[in-house]
Amino acid sequence: MTDRQKFEAVKIQLVDDLNIDLVQRGTPEEHIDRILRCLTANTTGGKYLRGLCVIETGLLILKRPLTDTEFHELSMLGWMAEILHASFLILDDILDGSDTRRGQPCWYKREGIGLSGSLDSALLRSSIFILLKKHFLRHPAYCDMLELLSETCFQTDLGQIVDTAAGNGHIALDAMNNELLSFVAAHKTSAYTFCLPALLALHYLSRASTRNLAQAQSLLMCIGSYYQAQDDFLDVFGDPAVTGKVGTDIQDNKCTWVLVQAMQSANPAQREILRTSYGRKSATDEVRVRQVFAELEIKGRYLQFEDGTLREIQEQIDTLDESEGLRKNIFTVLLGKISRRNA
Repeated sequence: MTDRQKFEAVKIQLVDDLNIDLVQRGTPEEHIDRILRCLTANTTGGKYLRGLCVIETGLLILKRPLTDTEFHELSMLGWMAEILHASFLILDDILDGSDTRRGQPCWYKREGIGLSGSLDSALLRSSIFILLKKHFLRHPAYCDMLELLSETCFQTDLGQIVDTAAGNGHIALDAMNNELLSFVAAHKTSAYTFCLPALLALHYLSRASTRNLAQAQSLLMCIGSYYQAQDDFLDVFGDPAVTGKVGTDIQDNKCTWVLVQAMQSANPAQREILRTSYGRKSATDEVRVRQVFAELEIKGRYLQFEDGTLREIQEQIDTLDESEGLRKNIFTVLLGKISRRNA
């Protein structure tokens, strides 16, 4: 059985744990069924980037095979990161009005769900804290892990609300700059996609010294910023058959790496086209925006950006201090997973 298969098997226990908890609370059967269907449906079919990162960080820190207990407990923490990811995706799809996710209808688009899917999102998030308490209350780092999860939720919500404000037209196109882009990337993406999984492993293994946390967060924020730029690029230029999602950033008026690059390099006529067509729902406006992106050779700019960013991140990895148990290859392996991805 591969690590991925063993990781997937742990979810069965967490679903059972949540089922037992809901039954003990007297939750109506039909609502238990919906909650468990939501958890299963929205944590299936992904790459498990966050969940497997917890396990791999543990392996690389210890430099030996994990014991059965270590693998199981790190997997449970990994699933908490994956469940949190699922809760954010449900809400993100509702806010963006998306139709598909991982090649399937978004959760809120399924029969009988609709906007009440936002409540499912909230329940998934809440379940993480129930599961953490059940399995890690006696762990020495329980309070640190609890605080990390709470802080991560707040950071991500903050990034989401700023991202949504742009999508709702509450932020002018000219105000969508690198500063705003960095804020959204750090809070909406980096915190829960990269910092949370690695830091959970550090806390679990008692390697969360002040220096290790600072070094890890600095590097993981850079990796997360690169990952968000990839997402922004793929939303516009990716193949939906590969990404599993039809891009909507242009119509949704999102502050993205692609837009910021275009606004910075556009001439007055091109900038005016972006002001009048970006964020509009019509196909004609989307075509006009894409034409400007083509004229500005955004694809080529992205490839140059990617090359430079990968060099900069590798330079940071090379200078990392390993004296307190942090390992350079944690970040090398993680970077290798997302480098030059197409989905």
